[in-house]
Amino acid sequence: MSGPQVSVRPNTWPEPLDSAARYGLAGDIVSAIEPYSEADPAALLIHVLIGAGALVGPNCYAVAGDARHPGRFFGVLVGDTSRGRKGSAQHPVERLLALADPSFPPSVEGLSSGEGLIWAVRDAIVKPEQVGKGADRRPELTVADEGVADKRLLVIETEFSAPLRIAQRDGNTLTAVLRRAWDGRELRTLTKASPAVATGAHICVVGHITRDELLRCLDRTDLGNGFANRFLWVLVRRSKLLPDGELVPEDVLAPLAARLGRVRDWASEERRLRRDDEARAVWTSVYGRLTEGRPGLLGAVTSRAEAQVLRLSVLFAVLDLSEDIRAEHLLAALAVWRYAEASAETIFGDAVGDPIADTILTALRRKGELSRTDIADLLGRHPERHRIEAALTSLSNAGLAERTVNRETGGRPQEMWRPLFSHISHNAQPGGVG
Repeated sequence: MSGPQVSVRPNTWPEPLDSAARYGLAGDIVSAIEPYSEADPAALLIHVLIGAGALVGPNCYAVAGDARHPGRFFGVLVGDTSRGRKGSAQHPVERLLALADPSFPPSVEGLSSGEGLIWAVRDAIVKPEQVGKGADRRPELTVADEGVADKRLLVIETEFSAPLRIAQRDGNTLTAVLRRAWDGRELRTLTKASPAVATGAHICVVGHITRDELLRCLDRTDLGNGFANRFLWVLVRRSKLLPDGELVPEDVLAPLAARLGRVRDWASEERRLRRDDEARAVWTSVYGRLTEGRPGLLGAVTSRAEAQVLRLSVLFAVLDLSEDIRAEHLLAALAVWRYAEASAETIFGDAVGDPIADTILTALRRKGELSRTDIADLLGRHPERHRIEAALTSLSNAGLAERTVNRETGGRPQEMWRPLFSHISHNAQPGGVG
């Protein structure tokens, strides 16, 4: 059984991106590109934020506990179909980044292994070699590979299903290395064949995928190991029809690139950002909601809400050349997070993240009620009994199904299961203020 069989509401869509999310330079860039693009404004904004986060690097950060949080993001644009114009958001933003900083490395594509990702941002590789002759022969360290000087890397995977499928192969290290990259830790794998190490790497990732592909490829292991919750999952669709669409004019991008270049120069110095008093009051009011666990698959993919909002607020402040995270920066971050969380609700629905549990839930909602015998027949009597028990317990604990006993069978009472109402409200504004 591959991937969760998810019960979603196909006719729902998140409320449009709140205007607060289009704050400052990021919002100005989206507004400038939007008339020339069929891309969803949310897709444009995510490309701008992740691209700008990659451009400015890791030197400006906030601290939570012992962890540094710069404007470093992973995000996936999820379209209902391949016609979501996800690529239309990519190209003008890449042009803008190149104008803002000609030294910024071009984006790369082709995630396939942790070792390959490390190689793209590797440190210099030094190896001992024997030099000299006879009595003068001695070991000496020599540079076998000069490594990569600029540790900023923007990865744009236009077919994000490919790395998701590859990552499920036995022995593949991609998800483990991506987790460490998001955290900003040293990147290495414990294999003799891969001597490369990367320190100080600043890797940002944008993926494009359709919803059907995502639900087929993302298995419960990816969710349970803390991979999926490091991503912003953002639903996008084509915003309008532009039959005679043209490139964004250079004179539109040039002044925005100049502003972004000034941000890059400012951010080259190490700066620790802190909330001012007003932002601190806003943070206090939303922190409980952001850190509140949610059940099932949705809870798994949104469980880093406070870290994501913190990083977004850092980036909005950096784009303002501000060492203070002000209320407007935090409110912009919360608006982006609200849209991402609402997208996750729509994408992942009420799935538990256990393929067996999700198969049972789908059948319960279709049939209305199932006996234990029906459930065993549904699953082809292949899963072991303890796995079915665990799946039913997960559904019960998540408030998605309940056990009843039918005593009117004329014999031994029969255990029955029936679905309960969803815990998701698509009209809510999760993560909001107050």
